[in-house]
Amino acid sequence: MENEQEKRHPKTFEPFAFILIVATSILGAIIGMQIVTSLGVTPNTAIIGALVAMLIARIPINWFLRYKSVHRQNLVQTAISSATFGAANSLLIPIGIPYLMGTPDLVVPMLLGAALAMFADATILYKIFDSKLFPASGTWAPGVATAESIKAGDKGGKRAGLLGIGALIGVVGSYLSIPMSAFGVAFIGNIWALGMFGVGLLIRQYSMPLFQIDVNALYIAHGVMIGAGIVALVQAAILVFGVSGKKKGGTATRSEKASDAEYTRPIAEARRTLGLGFIAYLVISLLIAIIGGLVTHMSVGMLIGFIVFAAFAAFVHEIIVGIAAMHSGWFPAFAVAFITLLGGMMIGFPPVALALLAGFSAATGPAFADMGFDLKTGYILRGNGKDKELEREGRKQQYITALIAFAVALVTVALAYPSYFAQNLVPPIDKVYVSTIQAGATPGVANQLLLWAIPGAILQLIGGSKRQLGVMFATGLLIATANACWAVLVGIAIRFLVTRFAKQEAVASMTILAAGFIAGDALYNFFNSVFKLKK
Repeated sequence: MENEQEKRHPKTFEPFAFILIVATSILGAIIGMQIVTSLGVTPNTAIIGALVAMLIARIPINWFLRYKSVHRQNLVQTAISSATFGAANSLLIPIGIPYLMGTPDLVVPMLLGAALAMFADATILYKIFDSKLFPASGTWAPGVATAESIKAGDKGGKRAGLLGIGALIGVVGSYLSIPMSAFGVAFIGNIWALGMFGVGLLIRQYSMPLFQIDVNALYIAHGVMIGAGIVALVQAAILVFGVSGKKKGGTATRSEKASDAEYTRPIAEARRTLGLGFIAYLVISLLIAIIGGLVTHMSVGMLIGFIVFAAFAAFVHEIIVGIAAMHSGWFPAFAVAFITLLGGMMIGFPPVALALLAGFSAATGPAFADMGFDLKTGYILRGNGKDKELEREGRKQQYITALIAFAVALVTVALAYPSYFAQNLVPPIDKVYVSTIQAGATPGVANQLLLWAIPGAILQLIGGSKRQLGVMFATGLLIATANACWAVLVGIAIRFLVTRFAKQEAVASMTILAAGFIAGDALYNFFNSVFKLKK
């Protein structure tokens, strides 16, 4: 059976597959909403989905036995993961903002706009994944962990043993409040990018106790991200739309074709996708402005400014979040959306427009990053791109699965949000957005952002597009996870010693162990959030 499936990828719309995808999507959406409103975070449910599929494969019924296929297991994990992040991050967080602002009539317009942004977000990533801008060979660490878990369940043996040991260490470490995902990522990702990520985390953790400097309250972290983000956007533009871009008439140059040979997505297709994506965001922001009634709150000039700024902010948000997710496995979606909000406040948009702006920006990025993780899992399971036809077909089926999961998430949120809001169950981050809007722009914020944008831009410029030093340093500054800095820096040090002095087999084993650390951390955090294992 497995040999046959290596030649022909399973389809999403196989009868039992579709039913299972919808069922796990409902489960994922409920989990996402429940946990983001109670704890303020969204759990990684991909590995839970993989485990569900593995258990189903042990049931001695023909339809269930089909799930011994790693490709079918991959579709299940894609469904539950997409639904979890879609419902929690892309939908519930955005609609909570106008509700807390005291404008419940804007919840439905925001839900519609957020849903369209979510679908556009995932589609853009699907169309540019494994291009020069977002290569499948990138780190995408949670995707690696899920793939290794599925492979271990399929093959057993030494690989399963190593992964099991890693997962056990991950669970124990997480129970002891050690951020094991950060530790595991340090063994897998780009060492330069992760090094700067670790330094950023270190400064965030100790700047206040040692120097009485709050990098968050002083907008230092936000300024660094703005500077690094602008340079990163320029670097991405050069990569995609650069001077070697295309000949007259739109045909690719010889050098461009040679560069595309190692990818399954040509740079010309990525270029087209990004252009169409920006147009899509313009249309969505226009729709939000119209149905949200902004016409009555702003002049024509201000309305046009809002539409263009909102589209540009959403576009930049997904690129920055995607870069951070690819290199570190972490994505500062809340913080980058907050930067967008600050920008809108300094421009002078009215409070109602700011609420819709914050929600629209927050809706983009999470689906983009999560789909990157899911497609990385599939890329590994399909043989790391050796069979390009299988890779393209498998990726297409994952994309279709994700769209179904997002649709299920949309219906689930639409049905459930009145009950959640009636019980005052709103994502905690929404209170931060709303209190910021109500407080208004603080004098001197613009100067702080511009001042700290300079070192962020310089650092990003020095590292270049491959190392992403500025973006990763800013990501670390924006994340307040206790001791994550030590997990990253110690992991990098161990990795350096192993790669320098150990045999190649030990290096390969280290990668599987690292995937186990991430898987164990995800499992612990999931069950802890559901069953409160630790008070």
